[in-house]
Amino acid sequence: MLAHRVLAARSRKAWSEPPFWDLERLRYPLSWSSSYDSERERIENDFLGYVTGIYKRNGPVFALMAARMMVFSEARFQFRRMRNGRPGDLFGNASLGMLERPWPGGTTGDLLSRMIQHADLAGNAYTTVVGDRLRVLRPDWVTILSASKDEPELYGAALDAEIIGYFYEPPAAKGPTLLLPDQVAHFAPNPDPEANWRGMSWLSPVLDEISADKAATTHKLKFFENGASPQVIVSYDASITPEKFKAYKKIIDESHTGVDKAYKTLHLGAGADPKVVGADLRQLDFKSTQGAGETRLAAVARVPAVIAGFSEGLSGSSLNEGNFKAARRVFADGCLRPLWRNAAGSLATLVDVPADAELWFDERDIAFLREDAADAADIQSTKAQTIRQLVDAGYTPDSVIAAIENDDFGLLAHSGLFSVQLQPPGSSQAPAGGE
Repeated sequence: MLAHRVLAARSRKAWSEPPFWDLERLRYPLSWSSSYDSERERIENDFLGYVTGIYKRNGPVFALMAARMMVFSEARFQFRRMRNGRPGDLFGNASLGMLERPWPGGTTGDLLSRMIQHADLAGNAYTTVVGDRLRVLRPDWVTILSASKDEPELYGAALDAEIIGYFYEPPAAKGPTLLLPDQVAHFAPNPDPEANWRGMSWLSPVLDEISADKAATTHKLKFFENGASPQVIVSYDASITPEKFKAYKKIIDESHTGVDKAYKTLHLGAGADPKVVGADLRQLDFKSTQGAGETRLAAVARVPAVIAGFSEGLSGSSLNEGNFKAARRVFADGCLRPLWRNAAGSLATLVDVPADAELWFDERDIAFLREDAADAADIQSTKAQTIRQLVDAGYTPDSVIAAIENDDFGLLAHSGLFSVQLQPPGSSQAPAGGE
């Protein structure tokens, strides 16, 4: 059956070529164990539970994921020329068309939005080619297959273990479809230490924080639903019978429970003695409690609180121009650029990359990074001045550029000419104003 499924799929590089299949991979032994040592790796969390229970019901998590997605999706893809192991200029060609129009009506931004959304929730994003378009696969329907030739009993734990394919199996499917490694772009920015190739959601380490935030929100809601006066204790005289106690309790609940009945005067009889243990939200300090939890979520998501709009990031010196600029740079350098680099490396599987280049991201048109562009212009201006000074001092232009780009002044080579006029040693200058 497995051989038939492989023969039913077409390699990405053979859409217009005669079918060719690497049947050597079919000789790898496959088992159906789900342990760590097996060849199958699925996402460890409940993807649907993360979507419905966290992403769609928790404001701070949605804000963090939205902040990551909105800026991440602004990048475009280009090829970057490589010369002697060093990056060069950016350029494009027709091979990038599938990334620019991944599906009818879709853009690069739509593709990147789906990828980062799946990576945040499931730790993995899988993209494949279907006909002349791309398809982002639901991650909990994908299983990574790995195997070993030399140590088949160890499966994925063997030294020579490698990925041999991906099973895509929606619930209603009659059976799994096998996709070969060169047919799938696997984006997993946070590796799972318990697996060889699977990624991990950044939400997993902060599930307790998310639960605490939801509990605090529920507590705040109950505060208003129960008359904006929590923890009221009413004691009765010892002579009150259980029947009368239930009757008095019903009267109080009906008259004073609910936000629409808040602040009404409380009248009690039968020796009832009310004591208010908690008076308002200030005493409960909800702002500090939830604010601290939001900041911890922001730290794990690598999104500064001021970028996400959290309360602790919008107070004090956080909004100073210098501090906000520093937070923006931390977000760009410590979160976004590593994600873009990883995404480019993953999607390179699906496009024809020139031999002397690599797939890279183009951030030049991203509004969020305009200050970085200004800083880059200042750096280029400084480099230009340094190049001019070194050339005027007699160093060869080619060696000057190589020294500046590689930050290695040992590459400088002198021309043997001196001063601004670059006169050969011992040569005489023509007298000023005549022959």
